[in-house]
Amino acid sequence: MKHTQEQEEARELFRQAAHARDVDRLIELVPFSSYLGLQARFEGEELLFSLPYQERLIGNSAIQALHGGVVAGFMENAAVIQLLILEDRGRVPKPVDFSIDYLRTAKTQDLFASCEVLRQGRRVAQVQISCWQNDRDIPVAVARAHFLLLPRKEVPTDTAGQAV
Repeated sequence: MKHTQEQEEARELFRQAAHARDVDRLIELVPFSSYLGLQARFEGEELLFSLPYQERLIGNSAIQALHGGVVAGFMENAAVIQLLILEDRGRVPKPVDFSIDYLRTAKTQDLFASCEVLRQGRRVAQVQISCWQNDRDIPVAVARAHFLLLPRKEVPTDTAGQAV
């Protein structure tokens, strides 16, 4: 398949941001993550995600709860960003499946999430995501997802195996 110059430039932006561990730039490059207002920061080696409360995220104003789709979208995008940081492929992982368990109402306050890559092969990664509000030990939702990891672009090498 032939790639356009624009696609190659986008892949290079993803590669550079992932290599630099620049989560803010990766979030900017993933439109829905940026739209939601997803934020991330490293705490030691762990990448923690947050979604600051915004009134537009309310799904049920009668009980003042965040929309379930917002919670799921936040969790799926957190997993994508996590994989982008771990994999320097320059391509956004494609969701194969996503299964979420809503455990309690997500109140009108900030959301937090962490991701654990349970298994990662050359082509597929399995990620477990936990989402909470006040207390990490009391999640509002947990999810499991599988992502297709598109192959790395082949880099031409010389006879010594060095990139040319």
